[in-house]
Amino acid sequence: MPRIEGVDVPEDKRGEIALTEIYGVGRSRANEVLEKADIGESKRPREWTENETKRVRRIIEEDYTVEGQLRTEVQMNIKRLKDIGCYRGKRHREGLPVNGQRTRTNARTRKGKRKTVAGRSQSTSPSQPNTQYSYG
Repeated sequence: MPRIEGVDVPEDKRGEIALTEIYGVGRSRANEVLEKADIGESKRPREWTENETKRVRRIIEEDYTVEGQLRTEVQMNIKRLKDIGCYRGKRHREGLPVNGQRTRTNARTRKGKRKTVAGRSQSTSPSQPNTQYSYG
């Protein structure tokens, strides 16, 4: 199992799919890496030679921000938004959707489990009697 950027890349999957195990590498980026390394996208990592594995490792390390470095960069960007107090930063701080999605319903993933809030009772108050009007 080739180890790239601290991640064990599965040997039995196609190359383009196997590389997506690395945080920051999706399908299109995996295809770019394999094209630069001159490896067929359907060739499985167990079929790669040692030289091909080294080329893939070198391309990813030199050309792309992945794994821990990318996670740190994303967290720093979010922290910056919170620090400057912009709308997106406030949404991050409050744990609400950031990109303008509705929150009256849905947004459960971002908001978490429902917190039940006591509702209004259905009894009528003395200031507004329940009277029926007759039009006759």
